[in-house]
Formats: sequence, structure tokens, C-alpha cells
Amino acid sequence: MGLSLVHSRGLMGLAAPAVTVEVHLANGLPSFTLVGLAEIEVKEARERVRSALINSGLTFPHNQRITVNLAPADLPKDSGRFDLPIALGILAASGQIDGARLQDWAFAGELSLSGELRPVRGALAMAAALRDGPQPPALALPLDSAREAALASGLTVYGARHLLDVVGQFLPRGQDGAAADGWCRMPEHVVRAEPSYPDLADVKGQAAARRALEIAAAGAHSVLMIGPPGSGKSMLAQRFAGLLPPMDAEAALRSAAVASLGGSFDLARWGQRPTRAPHHTASAVALVGGGSPPRPGEISLAHEGVLFLDELPEFPRAALEALREPLESGHITISRAAQQADFPARFQLIAAMNPCPCGHLGQRRPACRCTPDQVARYQGRLSGPLLDRIDLHVEVPALASEELLAAPAGESTASVRARCVAARERALGRQGVPNQALQGQALDARLQLDGAAASFVTAAAARLAWSARATHRALKVARTIADLAASDTIAVAHVAEAIQYRRALRGAA
Repeated sequence: MGLSLVHSRGLMGLAAPAVTVEVHLANGLPSFTLVGLAEIEVKEARERVRSALINSGLTFPHNQRITVNLAPADLPKDSGRFDLPIALGILAASGQIDGARLQDWAFAGELSLSGELRPVRGALAMAAALRDGPQPPALALPLDSAREAALASGLTVYGARHLLDVVGQFLPRGQDGAAADGWCRMPEHVVRAEPSYPDLADVKGQAAARRALEIAAAGAHSVLMIGPPGSGKSMLAQRFAGLLPPMDAEAALRSAAVASLGGSFDLARWGQRPTRAPHHTASAVALVGGGSPPRPGEISLAHEGVLFLDELPEFPRAALEALREPLESGHITISRAAQQADFPARFQLIAAMNPCPCGHLGQRRPACRCTPDQVARYQGRLSGPLLDRIDLHVEVPALASEELLAAPAGESTASVRARCVAARERALGRQGVPNQALQGQALDARLQLDGAAASFVTAAAARLAWSARATHRALKVARTIADLAASDTIAVAHVAEAIQYRRALRGAA
């Protein structure tokens, strides 16, 4: 009889709880039993592990009763990440490797039938959980996953190409394994390229929209752009991420960890703010996340970056309404019968829409063909509570061909970003958070309205029938405008400009 324990990690959202793979070999009728609330893909590990061991020239204990328990038993387990620890547990229980030497390690990886190791999603989440533990063990992963996990500084990470590369490191004492070309320690300091974004200088004209994006980047505000087809709304949105301040190491790690969970992490884009642009047919689950086990949606994949929703009124109503809470809280909780998962969702919403179904409302050529009732129904697809949560509403008019040809090149991303960063630093130095995140008493204490501006905003809110939320959001925008002007107090001019950005859409609060 033999018993072995191998450490691994599961996934529950961004959390990576510890999982112990217990393997017991006993005499009796030959069998291979896997228990511990395993999903179907985990149970299929029996066939993958059996073939991988045999095809790697290792001994599979055919004539014994094999029991594998994934503890704790009440934690759901999914994916093929437990293939490698199960295989190592069988080898340790049968005496082919030294089980005692496995105790200071954690393992994860999917096995092919030939014994090759395949990458697993969530490598960064696992690495971050191990790093933050009391005594972080070394982590062994498939090579591609190890490159991701190495981004979590302060943790020893090894990568392997094949099961034999791992086995060779844990042979019983006195046995020498063959040289393992596929086994290597990942460097702690990864060379990271400077993030690259499309240049705002490519956009000609559209001074009002460019100004709105600058304010949004400086204060972390959301933006709705309204304009006819071809006016440049998508072009502006695609360049917005370049205006945001550079991400620090922890922010980059959080963003990359979510991308790793979604299977979309690219090492070449480390430190670059993501821009997610789902199609307008996306469902509520696609936007906010879901499934079993829960996976991140577009709002979480846009964490620390930009969520661009083009053709906003064409999205399903349920999908748009699901954005309301994450826009306020910066996170999303996915609750299912078996488990609950929390995902970060601190993104900047950039939305675009046409002013009417045909898209030419307010233009003379071509003229709008929509009736007032059609326009009202089209704009009415956006609820008041959702519009309340979008700080800036800006018109993006179409430019004539002669205007575009005569217009000079726009200001570059680098120069606009410098102003945005300076304004953001003023806000962080004053209150520790961007202006958009000001709440409650902190909002009242940090606004610093002068007397004339306070009277002006009170009169404007009453005249426009604003909600309390709309008023507070306009004041946050005014605070950002004052920061861009390097002003300690909010003046009437700052409030007046902020008010303009909530009146582009008919019926907007």
C-alpha cells in the first residue's frame, strides 16, 4: 500500500484556494477512482494520466486499486489543471519518485496522452495566491503558464515541457535523472516592452469630443458619444486607453490575472491597458460574466482599462441594465447554486450611438428620415438610471470632406496624456482616489466650490430637473476640469463646461 500528498490550486473567480491531491494505492480489484466534487473534465484525467504515464515509459499500477481524492471535498474543481499533480501522486505512492520532496511544491498542468504538458488558465491567479501565503512554496507549471506566473514577483516558478522533465527532479535519492531540457526556472524580472497605443493625432477636428475624452481620462469618468455614422466615434474610442496613466505593477498584475482567467492573456501586452469592444449582440452573461464554474465577462476583462460599447441602443436591454451596479461599485459578484465568485470590474465605459435609427438626425445632407416617435423610441432604449451613471454626454458631428482635408493633424496622445496624468496626480494627492470615485462626505469636503459656482449649479440642477446622482456626477466632472486647469477651487466656468456634457442626448439626466 502507498499514500502520497501533492499540493495544487483550484480556481474560484480570482481566488485560488489550496487543493490537496491525495493518492492511495491498495490491493484489491484493479480500479481508478477519482473523488472530491470533480467536474467531468477533471474525471477524464483518469484516461489522460494513464496514457501519459505509459507513453512516458513510467509504470502505471494496473493491478492495484487507485483512489484519488481532491480535498477539500466541498470545493468544486474544474479543468485539466489537476492532471500533473495526480500523475505525480501516483508515481510517489508507487515509489517511483520521492514523495517527501514534493511537499515544498505546488503543481498544476494538463497532460496530453504522450505526456506533454499543456498550459492552464488562471496561472497568474494561482501564483498570486501562493505568493501571498504564509510560506510560499515553489510552483511548477507548463512552460507557457510558467511565463505568466513569473510576473507575480516574490515567487519561485519553474516551467516544464513534459511530464518526464518534472519526474526527473524528484527521483528517489541515489537515482540520477536524465538531463531535462524542458525544465527551467523562470526569471524573476521579465523584460517588458513599452505599451503601444494608436495615436490621437490621427483624429482631425472633433475638438469637443477630444476635450471630453481628456476630461474622462483625467478623472476616470465614463463617456457617451452621440453622432452620425462615420463621424469618428469608434476612432476616438480606440485611442482612449493611450490617454490613461501608465499602470503600476500591481494594477498590471490584476489586469493580467483576469485576462489569464479568461484565456486571453498575452505576455507581449503586459502593462498595456485593455480595450474590450464586444459586439452589440452580446448577452448580459457575456458582459458581466457567468457560467458554471463562473468566468469573467467583458466588464472584468476590461478591468483597469476601457470597455467600448458601440451602437449602444442595439445592445439587449438586460445586458445594459446589468452594467449599472459595476459602474458604481467596481466589482461584480457572480452567484450560482454551487459557488460564488467575485471579479474586479473597475473599467472606464466609452459608449457610442447614433442620434436616431437612420443616424442623420440634425443633418441637412443626407436628411433624417425618422419620425419624432421613432427617434424617441430609439433613444428611449437607454434607461434614465443608466444615463445617470454616464458622466459625459458629447456630440460628435460629421465633418465635411473639405473640412477634414483642410484640418491640421490633431494633438498627439503623448501631450494629452501628460495633462491627464498631471490632473490625476493632483486629485490623488488631494483625496487618494480619482474624482469619479469620490463619495459621500469626501465629495463635499474635496469639491471646494466657490460661492458663485455653488449658486450656479443649484440653479442649473433645478432648471434641468437633475437627480441627486446626476448633480453629483456633474460636480465630479467640474472638479476634474478644475484640476486640468490647475485650479484649487471650482469656478463658474468649470461648472458651466461640466453642465454642457450632460445635455447632448434628448431626455438625458
